[in-house]
Amino acid sequence: MFAVIKTGGKQYRVAPEDQLKVARLAGEPGQIVELKDVLMVGGDAPVLGNPVAGAAVAAEVIAHERGEKVIAFKKRRRKNSRRKRGYRDEYTLIRITEILTDGKKPTVEARKAKRAPAAAATEAAAEAPVAQAEAAPAKKPRAKAPAKKPAAKADTKSKKK
Repeated sequence: MFAVIKTGGKQYRVAPEDQLKVARLAGEPGQIVELKDVLMVGGDAPVLGNPVAGAAVAAEVIAHERGEKVIAFKKRRRKNSRRKRGYRDEYTLIRITEILTDGKKPTVEARKAKRAPAAAATEAAAEAPVAQAEAAPAKKPRAKAPAKKPAAKADTKSKKK
């Protein structure tokens, strides 16, 4: 099953477990957000609408990030006029958890059940290195090198009469 959603003035074709970058959304990392502007729900019997009645897409916010800096440089020749401005778009990285129809609400249990085997493996892996680190002897901190003094500059302006 897939859906076409509209957010941030753009349209995206999404399916469960897809990750994508969208314009900044409200919500903290780990929180589930509901996207209600669903333009199409595909599958055995596709449904079209603007928006589709009773359809929504549930997505988990993974992180809030900023894009690359875009520089707008303007110059007018022979006028000694230049302007350099830059900006960075803010976006949200999301993972699609469910495509909901018939006015259903997102389920948190389904997300936890999918992540439970992976979470158990990461916890076991995290505990093993900690035990090894405690048994290893502590390393001595490295001594800092003395600060270098700046070299004296030669007098380049000598006055002759």
